[in-house]
Amino acid sequence: MNHYDVIIIGGSYSGLAAAMALGRALKNVLIIDSGNPCNEQTPYSHNFLTQDGRPPFVISSNARLQVEKYETVEFLKVKIVNALKIGTGFNIETDKGKIITSNKLIFATGIKDILPEINGIEECWGLSVLHCPYCHGYEVKNETTGIIGNDENAFDLTELISNWTKDLTLYTNGPSKLSPDQTELLYKHMIKIDERKISKLVHSQGLVTCISFTDGSYAEIKAIYIKAQFEQHCSIPISLGCEINREGYLVTNSSQETTVKDVYACGDNSSRMRTIANAIGTGTTAGIAVSKAIIKKNFETHNK
Repeated sequence: MNHYDVIIIGGSYSGLAAAMALGRALKNVLIIDSGNPCNEQTPYSHNFLTQDGRPPFVISSNARLQVEKYETVEFLKVKIVNALKIGTGFNIETDKGKIITSNKLIFATGIKDILPEINGIEECWGLSVLHCPYCHGYEVKNETTGIIGNDENAFDLTELISNWTKDLTLYTNGPSKLSPDQTELLYKHMIKIDERKISKLVHSQGLVTCISFTDGSYAEIKAIYIKAQFEQHCSIPISLGCEINREGYLVTNSSQETTVKDVYACGDNSSRMRTIANAIGTGTTAGIAVSKAIIKKNFETHNK
């Protein structure tokens, strides 16, 4: 087929959830995915009922097998290079030069983390350098833990992580920019502030063992949290005119529809709640909302 009711760009958790809802509603769906999930290095998923402790790739693989059972859902492994709104539908161009059309679009494209320029941090990301205590904090509770950062976000993250461990240090990677009140509050809670400049993270297969500083000293550590900057993994929604909020997420309504009619977004690209459970929840919401819109339009058009 070259025309579909819905094209879903992104075939991870939110995209698969949207596809399942649409497949069960008998809609013709194409999932386009290049196969590069953001949690590729993460060994286990947590805080997800019925799946706690399972590897993410096991969850997504099983999800795909379930979605593949719906005969109106197809998969295509390519990259999208452009999308244009044409009349009441969309033209999608792939990196192979193929043009595919649809009535509606769902972007389940996620976000791309921009990590600090510290040697070793990329290898440890998702393993021992973490972004979310609700996803990983229980597994490193009471361990020697650090936060790397030097702004309001770093202070807020330090305050949060103090729930999981009292052996906690904020590494500012240079002179601290915290206010006197923030500094005093951390000291009152026995949280150390270390201003030494970081050279690299020493690790074994992604498991950090110590922070090495430019002055030749080091600090032993078991876990590190950072509040990473990010950008949209896919810029096509922006080129279509979809609004981005101040935090960098796609703006959606309660049905996951963006500010552009018939364009929907779900998962990490439109929510700060970066969990598999939330991705699946918003994907299901998008899939149901899109199918209802199609059914309603077809019903009303048929009656005219």
